[in-house]
Amino acid sequence: MEEFISSYLLPSAYVLVVLAAAGSILMPLIKSIGNPKSLVGSLIGLGFLLVLFLIGYSLAGDEVTPKYMEFNVDSSLSKIIGGVLTMFYILLGVSLVGIVYTEVSKIFK
Repeated sequence: MEEFISSYLLPSAYVLVVLAAAGSILMPLIKSIGNPKSLVGSLIGLGFLLVLFLIGYSLAGDEVTPKYMEFNVDSSLSKIIGGVLTMFYILLGVSLVGIVYTEVSKIFK
């Protein structure tokens, strides 16, 4: 049974995930060809994420510990990982503040 799962079902699941990812990326792009103004919001969002990543990347350190070296992590990859983690922390903080603000504003309405 394990051989069947690892030989047939897992590769099938990988193919389905790739198809779903491709569809979720390509279909909105195909739809937006008819209305290019709809891409403006997406480009602003991507630009915002890029700015957050650049902030996180500039704040991240490039230290490499012996534990990191076991996984072939060099200083540049360490800095990228730090930038992504910092971007995640910033987005997490913004979302938590947004949730608290929404709930508190509901109390006063």
